[in-house]
Amino acid sequence: MITCFIRYQIEPTRIDAFEHYARGWNTAIPRCGADLIGYFAPHEGSATTAYGLYSLPDLAAYERYRARLRDDPLGRETFRFAQAERFIRREDRLFLRRVTGLAE
Repeated sequence: MITCFIRYQIEPTRIDAFEHYARGWNTAIPRCGADLIGYFAPHEGSATTAYGLYSLPDLAAYERYRARLRDDPLGRETFRFAQAERFIRREDRLFLRRVTGLAE
C-alpha cells in the first residue's frame, strides 16, 4: 500500500476556497478508486499550508485512478475550480509507504 501525500501552499485569505476544493475531492477520489484519508486545512500556526492524503495498492493502481479521475465530471469540475480561483500557490506530491502502526 502507498499513500499519496500532497502538500499545498495556499493563499492565506482563501482557506474557504481550499475547503470547497477539498469537499469536491471528498466524493471524486473514492469514486475513482483511492482510499481517501482526508484533506486538512490550516487551523493554527501556518495559514498557508494544507494537506491531502489518500492511499492505493501501488503505483499501477495510482495510474489507473488518475485516468478515471480525469474522466470524472466532479474531478474535472474541482480541478477547473482550483485553476479559476487561483488559491493554490504550489502543490507537491510525495508517495510514502507505512512502516509503523501495522499489526505485527
